[in-house]
Amino acid sequence: MSFNIAKNTRVRTVNVEATVDEQVYTLYTCPANCRAMMSLLFLTNVGGNVSVDVEWERTDGSHAHIVGGKNLTTGEFVQFSDGYLVFEPGDYMTVVADGTTPHVDFLATVEEIFLPVGG
Repeated sequence: MSFNIAKNTRVRTVNVEATVDEQVYTLYTCPANCRAMMSLLFLTNVGGNVSVDVEWERTDGSHAHIVGGKNLTTGEFVQFSDGYLVFEPGDYMTVVADGTTPHVDFLATVEEIFLPVGG
């Protein structure tokens, strides 16, 4: 999905495998020279019963729980693709899987819009 922006952009898909109980993983960090639009967030539980948390951390100090304490059994997934989040430079998203032996795959697709030098 391209947003038809008249600036240089690139589309990336990033992923993290969360396999350590309660370990905080960084799924995506917006580079200093970009703004980014996240158009897809997908997570799937590969094994065991888990609880997952996804947080959007903002450079202004605020944060939002995108997914908070969602219980998933093996094979269940969550997909967000009907809108998008706009990341400012330095904003990032963290993910956590809580379970005895978690294995949750998280992936996101973002379009990074390069900022002009000095602005």
